[in-house]
Amino acid sequence: MSDDSDSVRVAIVQASPVFLDAQASTDKAVQLIGEAADTGAVLAAFGEGWIPGYPMHSFASSGSDLWWEISSAYLQQAIDTTGPQVQALCDAAGERGIDVIIGIAERDPITQGTIYSTQLVIGGEGRVLAKDRKLKASLHERAVWGDADTAGLGVHDRGYGLVSALSGWDNQMMLPAYALAEQGTQFHVMAWPGAETAIPQPLSVPWPRQHLTARAFAAQAGAYVISASGTMFKNDIPEKYRSLLTRELTGDSVVVDPRGEIIAGPAVGESILVAECRMDLRRAAKVAFDVAGHSGRPDLLRFSHPNAPQDDDGFGGEGADPSFGGEYDSGYGPGGYDQESQGPFAGGWTSEPPPGWTGGGKSGRR
Repeated sequence: MSDDSDSVRVAIVQASPVFLDAQASTDKAVQLIGEAADTGAVLAAFGEGWIPGYPMHSFASSGSDLWWEISSAYLQQAIDTTGPQVQALCDAAGERGIDVIIGIAERDPITQGTIYSTQLVIGGEGRVLAKDRKLKASLHERAVWGDADTAGLGVHDRGYGLVSALSGWDNQMMLPAYALAEQGTQFHVMAWPGAETAIPQPLSVPWPRQHLTARAFAAQAGAYVISASGTMFKNDIPEKYRSLLTRELTGDSVVVDPRGEIIAGPAVGESILVAECRMDLRRAAKVAFDVAGHSGRPDLLRFSHPNAPQDDDGFGGEGADPSFGGEYDSGYGPGGYDQESQGPFAGGWTSEPPPGWTGGGKSGRR
């Protein structure tokens, strides 16, 4: 991965899809990919579930025939990652040499009955590099989207930097965010339905928090955050389903620098938001704080993820000393306190630490 460039230009495509029409939405996306490439950006990001549109009906009551009708139509318009729509997106990215991260409603290829909120990571060489399925559908979304695994939870070396992606409230989950920080993400794409409002009234849950989450992630990971949102207004919805749109999606996309400061946006309406990302600023932020590096305490707190960096320092990965990392035995059951042994950590390790280990015990189980 090269980090020699002075700056990297990125773009957010903030627009409304053609709701409930996967092919028409794909055609529009292809056009917008070209427009994003015209800005000179190396990466273009779209909002969550952009093809065939974010399922706003999930927030409406399921007690009507109309709700079941639109849910059936949404399942029909969800797409397969090996289908023609994805190939068209790959062709568009390859023709213009631009990386694209776009949210889709992915239909399970086997059961044909479950939909995932998936971010496709498409390289400028014209192929799918990864698909990141949303780990946990948020609140009302669980009526439409299924839960997924961590197969796509990783970073991708694109030459200009290490790129990652998460959808919606997965970005607010501390462990997935840390997993990406641990892998060194430098450009993180957050995909959102698309809205940012004023502070809500007490006990108003949920409320939009895309800017707050983007700024926190950027500051903690020392990365640029491309917070991409779609838009959706009443006129974007087929007339018969407009009563199911509980609120309009205004977009409000932003780009946040590694200090946690918004450097571009919020975008208004359908637009392409462009930002220049200074790499010297990213390096300076890492000097100040590196959450999974010099600012961390792997001797006390450890996180396990199959895509974590592999090393030979005794702190995880294939190179770790296999004798270190056994279950901790407190002498009084799991996490218990043994007064006769004078403390909750008196039981010691059930296996010996690595040679030369001078640190203390580990807090918690591996």
